[in-house]
Amino acid sequence: MNGECKLIDLRSDTVTRPTPEMREVMARAEVGDDVFGEDPSINQLQTHVAGLLGREAGLFVPSGSMANQVSIKAHTQPGDEIICERGAHVYNYESGGPSFLSGVQVLPLDGIHGMITAEQIESAIRPKNVHHPITRLICLENTHNRAGGTVFPIDEIRSIRKMADQYKLHMHLDGARLWNASIATDIPLHEYAQYFDSVVVCFSKGLGAPVGSMITGSSDFIRTAHRYRKMFGGAMRQAGVLAAAALHAVQNHYVRMKEDHENAQILARAIDAIPGLEVDLESVQTNIVFFDVDPSFGTAGKVAERLKEKGVLVIATSASRIRVVTHLDVSREQVEEAAQIFRTVL
Repeated sequence: MNGECKLIDLRSDTVTRPTPEMREVMARAEVGDDVFGEDPSINQLQTHVAGLLGREAGLFVPSGSMANQVSIKAHTQPGDEIICERGAHVYNYESGGPSFLSGVQVLPLDGIHGMITAEQIESAIRPKNVHHPITRLICLENTHNRAGGTVFPIDEIRSIRKMADQYKLHMHLDGARLWNASIATDIPLHEYAQYFDSVVVCFSKGLGAPVGSMITGSSDFIRTAHRYRKMFGGAMRQAGVLAAAALHAVQNHYVRMKEDHENAQILARAIDAIPGLEVDLESVQTNIVFFDVDPSFGTAGKVAERLKEKGVLVIATSASRIRVVTHLDVSREQVEEAAQIFRTVL
């Protein structure tokens, strides 16, 4: 764990802090004006990550939400409709961005563990009729945050791509945690990415960088996205210090994510063994664990408060559900300690 902290913070993998090695890399980073395309650290990061994903080009942006919203804008026209799973981040956690920024409406479909099928999507495509919006874009999320860090099966992605081609639809991947999906399945990043017209990855979650996400796609698409990044206020100047941190994270923290997945399994089994708490163990596939709290314990919020008093931070996502996330700043020993605290408190 980086630094001294008495609390075991399991609220999110976004709470990670730069390691001492990452801070050194940031201090030494070469910088330039990125608006002129002259920041060497940003250029290196964009080239490296685009290569990992098998894409022609990449665009560094401040956040995952901006990455998704810029991508949606670049794929659509006002009055279009996009299709996603009901629990998707672009639908639930980006402040109504699709409608406000792109003038499109969202059609959410009910999925299982965050997965929707080609058949579901095909049945939701609007017929060519003046009364309907134009179905333009399919947005998938891998791993799926709200479903518990579940991995979207690549076979179904292939089927969706095949169907999308028949209808001439674009496909966008919110791959903020695609790193986790790749580690969990041993499927390379580029194999997932090949089925999408645009792919977003995040550096500030499990990888542990302080800031940043990247949009990847064809060179033409990235040129369009670059304009919308400027329009949305995402242009940065000497941001190479941030890009250097992200590149260090990709090169040094990616493979170790396997440890986070193992720690999540330890927590999930320990929590599920406590009477009155229930974990869907099938959905624990990466580093996120959701569990339901029996009303006899009080609300999930009250349980979170009791755990905080004993040194463990979690997030209540509803009146009866809590989320915990393992990450770079939580060691195996702390995970085992947290499991013991769960048993003691509950």
